[in-house]
Amino acid sequence: MSLMFKPLRRYADFQGRACRTEFWLFQLFIMILAMAFLAVLATVTIMNPTEKGEVPSVAFTVAVLAAVVTYLALFIPRLALIVRRLHDSDNSGFWVLVSLIPGAGVVMLVFSLLPGTIGPNGHGPDPRGRGAPTTRQATMTLDSVA
Repeated sequence: MSLMFKPLRRYADFQGRACRTEFWLFQLFIMILAMAFLAVLATVTIMNPTEKGEVPSVAFTVAVLAAVVTYLALFIPRLALIVRRLHDSDNSGFWVLVSLIPGAGVVMLVFSLLPGTIGPNGHGPDPRGRGAPTTRQATMTLDSVA
């Protein structure tokens, strides 16, 4: 559970690495928040229906503003987490710019699903505490690929 909120503690830390578990638990946290806001907005809309051209209720406006503020508050920690996740697979954080290309979000999905490098890499120590692979492990990995 602490991994779910670790990106909030490392709010704007773009250095280091983040494991897959940390990344996906934070994504789950964001999805739970989004569902909660959708439920509140649906409830407010059902309780206070508006006619076409009528100003939305104060409760609806407050709920939308709360959702927008929450999204903006989570934007930087999420971006930092994505960069740290890219670092875990020994990629540059600038790969996050690929997600600005329409339809190229699949590339970011693939990067987020890839396992991190074992042991330290150019971006820091392994977040899972694994050491560098032994010669036998490296040989087994190469044999399984071939």
